[in-house]
Amino acid sequence: MYLYKSFTHLKTTHSYHLVDPSPWPIVAAFSAFMLTTGGVLYMQRFVGGWSLFLTGFVGLLYVMYTWWRDVIREATFEDTHTQVVQKGLRLGMILFIVSEVMFFFAFFWAFFHSSIAPVYNVGGVWPPKAITTINTYTVPLTNTFFLLTSGATVTWAHHAILARAKRHTIIALIFTLVLAALFTGLQGVEYFNAPFNISDGVYGSCFYMATGFHGFHVFVGTIALFISFVRVILNHFTNKHHFGFESAIWYWHFVDVVWLFLFVNVYWWSNK
Repeated sequence: MYLYKSFTHLKTTHSYHLVDPSPWPIVAAFSAFMLTTGGVLYMQRFVGGWSLFLTGFVGLLYVMYTWWRDVIREATFEDTHTQVVQKGLRLGMILFIVSEVMFFFAFFWAFFHSSIAPVYNVGGVWPPKAITTINTYTVPLTNTFFLLTSGATVTWAHHAILARAKRHTIIALIFTLVLAALFTGLQGVEYFNAPFNISDGVYGSCFYMATGFHGFHVFVGTIALFISFVRVILNHFTNKHHFGFESAIWYWHFVDVVWLFLFVNVYWWSNK
């Protein structure tokens, strides 16, 4: 007992955060393994594949909640996110966004490889002759307006928290979340009414893979901004200590930029 008490008062001479032992990495690894394995087994129609997939999916959701709960507790109540730790977190977020850029780079590579020099299989033209494309100036243009406006409102929220204007931060985040929901809803309407699907050759594959994964990133960014919204209400952030909110804003601007490339190339240039 005496040894335990002595360690609870142990002081360090550095600014780094030595995290406590955590079960979440290994639980996340097993959950991801069950998710991917179950998905493959389900697609190959093996018995139990769907159950394994659902178990892995629920496990990942649970780990996401508990692991990020721990990180929030460390940043707020334990006050372990020093300036040095925040620099490391910023670098990690930058590298993560770079990896996401490379992820979408693969889809754009496939799109331009197929569109700039279309092969005879698709009629030697782009878009392929059998494809009826989506009108650029309907849902895509409306969604562009919604997403760019959300980028402005989330910047407003960031400047408001820097100015210690909590009310303005909350109002700006509400606008951002509403615009994000409108974008996602219209994307679903577009998919529902699209005259082609993912199995319609290389055009359908490139279109749905690029826009679909972008839509998934919008969904993830919306969740991140909603969590930041709740944390603003709970006074988890200050004007100098709000990296969780700042990282969500960075991610949202990344989503905006990717959509601009998608709109210009996949919707507008590809349909000319």
